Amino acid sequence: MNRILGLAGALALLLPTPALAWPPTKPRDFVYLGQGDLDENLPILDRPDIAGAEVIYVWASLEPQKDRYDFSMVEHDLALVRDRGKAMYIEIGDRFFQPDARYVPKYLLNDPQYGGGLSPQIETKPAKMSGWVTQQWNPNVRHRFQALLRALARKFDGRIGGIILTETAVSLDKEKPPEGFTCEKYFDAEVENALVAKRAFRHSAVVQYANFWPCDWANSGGYMSRFFEIAAARHIGVGGPDIVPWQKGQMLNSYAFIRVYKDKVPIVAMSIQEPTLEYVNAETGKPYTRDEFERFASVYLGVDDIFWSRESPWLRDKGREKGDSR
Repeated sequence: MNRILGLAGALALLLPTPALAWPPTKPRDFVYLGQGDLDENLPILDRPDIAGAEVIYVWASLEPQKDRYDFSMVEHDLALVRDRGKAMYIEIGDRFFQPDARYVPKYLLNDPQYGGGLSPQIETKPAKMSGWVTQQWNPNVRHRFQALLRALARKFDGRIGGIILTETAVSLDKEKPPEGFTCEKYFDAEVENALVAKRAFRHSAVVQYANFWPCDWANSGGYMSRFFEIAAARHIGVGGPDIVPWQKGQMLNSYAFIRVYKDKVPIVAMSIQEPTLEYVNAETGKPYTRDEFERFASVYLGVDDIFWSRESPWLRDKGREKGDSR
């Protein structure tokens, strides 16, 4: 299975871009927002073509003190969404993409048993520190994250459309990896979190964003194929933070598996975030249009729900028709 899927992904890059029939089933469109952003974006939520909101909350805001949870922001946003008869996904941010963003509870940063709680993410081109990732491979940290998942389920299972576990991609210092980190431990930790979430959320969907795994380019380590087999067997939804039509890196990694497993998992949900909007269609020389994003998402990937950045031009300009907007 691993070699077959790897070969299929490679061949897809060599073939001409196929014409995609449109649409078999149009995905539902949601607006993607950060915590605290929903109130000022209610005009988008009120649009009849928007099915709801997907809001990302950082761990520090949800657990200001150990075992003392504050879900008031989630309750506030959920009330706004449900009052409009729409659906809401929540995403828990456990990794951050700015050097000064360390949004985990202070006890994780200060208590020695958590090893600092965070490890730096390192970009290679150019080499620089680009943010932080929670040390899910540390069992003490992971157990605290799982306690948060269970607490959220007790309050919101069945009330929200689903919970998103953020991307599996991580960029650590290869020359000096964090203490206790191995690719296998990281994989096991992420899978364990997804399984805990699935057991806790019995009525709301659980979606693991699986875009890349460390030590696993083009499924060379077998992590991608192992994860998708687990997701299908345990009824865990899949997806990723970026829909970029025919993008080489994604085609060799998660996209090939999403396409194969789209009918074997309960849901495929994916985002179009701000950086995604800047990708250029090589055939047109222009940024991808809404129609191009949706066509690829629906026909090739089988996406059910798309979470659009509020900066998407078609959401900011009501006068544009779908096929003419980015």
